[in-house]
Amino acid sequence: MELAGKVVVVTGASMGIGEAIAKIFADHGANLVLLSRDAGRAEAARSRIAHPARSLALSCDVRNREEIDRVISLTLHHFDRIDVWINNAGFGLRDSVAQMDMAVCRDLFETNFFGTVAAMQAVVPVMKRQGTGTIINISSVAGHIPVAFSATYSASKFAMNAIGKAAGVELQDSGIHVMTVCPGYVSTDFSANAIKGREIKTVRPSSSRGISAERVARAVFDGYRRKKREVIVPWTMHPVIKLYQLFPGIVEWGMTRLAKKTG
Repeated sequence: MELAGKVVVVTGASMGIGEAIAKIFADHGANLVLLSRDAGRAEAARSRIAHPARSLALSCDVRNREEIDRVISLTLHHFDRIDVWINNAGFGLRDSVAQMDMAVCRDLFETNFFGTVAAMQAVVPVMKRQGTGTIINISSVAGHIPVAFSATYSASKFAMNAIGKAAGVELQDSGIHVMTVCPGYVSTDFSANAIKGREIKTVRPSSSRGISAERVARAVFDGYRRKKREVIVPWTMHPVIKLYQLFPGIVEWGMTRLAKKTG
């Protein structure tokens, strides 16, 4: 799929998966718009990606629809179109359902889920006028398997999976393709930057090192070129998801054992 001249917008692009996705699209010839709440961090990522003539770095808090509309206007002014919109902005909360701060829970949903929905609503009219476009939602394997002590994050990703897949059906005749990406554990600063609540336990084996952000970016890029409905990365997560669907008690038993060991 030819990318030269196409315009790709990435939210949460200042580090980790977002930056890696931005880089792989830029390296294949796309024009790029990097969005982050912090304009300085977005600009730093733009410098690291090293395609200054074909990129912009803008501040955008996806919790605010007016900011989303502003960056869409600026993108159209600068590049005339938007071919790919990637919803990657988000953060985690480590806490139990019983103890979590409801204000933090609501803020997480405002960013992870409602920010994604607002961006989709804002960019769909642009893509409909063009007659073509792709929306990519970066979700998680935690959107297939509820993760204890990260339940709010997991719930936001379940919601993202549902709305993205439903929107894909609704938009089939408009020329807009919607793809959902579900990485497993990724070796970035995401977990370290997650908000820590009152009851913190880990249900991931200590031996699990996770995949790189670059591997996720390659899977996103390949899925985009192949117009896939959903991408799960790494492939070893497919049987884990299927195991949970068929025998949820086994997976929940494993989480309970791990939580007791690390709590």
